[in-house]
Amino acid sequence: MALQAIAFYILAAATLGAGLLVITARNPVHSVLFLIAAFFAAAGLFVLLGAEFLAMILVVVYVGAVAVLFLFVVMMLDVDFSALRAGFSRYLPVGAVVATILVVEMVAVSVGVAQRGAAAGATPLAPTSVTNAEAIGRVLYTDYVYFFQAAGMILLVAMIGAIVLTLRHRAGVRRQSIVDQTARTPAAGMRLVQIKSGEGLRE
Repeated sequence: MALQAIAFYILAAATLGAGLLVITARNPVHSVLFLIAAFFAAAGLFVLLGAEFLAMILVVVYVGAVAVLFLFVVMMLDVDFSALRAGFSRYLPVGAVVATILVVEMVAVSVGVAQRGAAAGATPLAPTSVTNAEAIGRVLYTDYVYFFQAAGMILLVAMIGAIVLTLRHRAGVRRQSIVDQTARTPAAGMRLVQIKSGEGLRE
């Protein structure tokens, strides 16, 4: 068996295992860490397929931004996870139905692609000098440039929303006020006291 096939099976098993642990882990922080592991394994699969640009985007965007953002939100927000798990059994049948529909759709798509590939035959692609990143860039920045920019704006709004959620004011927690610091004057921040010789400073 070729080394590429061995790497494919290892990365595929790692992706499936990490994805299963994402939904079965009790600790939400552990779920996010397993999600990051699944993204890295999926990026390795893209590298094996020759899609280096997609692998880089998966690592930079999903691991470096989305997954880390989820991790910080989960760690900093005071979420009552016991209350969230209370309704798990109530929504389990609905989740099972949705999961079954998704599995049936993925199997149908896989069978259709396999049948079309078998009917067309294994025709080798003509060699080209255009790299994978250049070919995707031509599509993204010519035909779908506005959709690409809209996706970036959605991610920006999501990041701002997560930051706003973490900036809640809590009782007993001192917060930094940039406005008060910049408006501070020497007269308000200092008090000159004349101390006589032999006497201490009293309030």
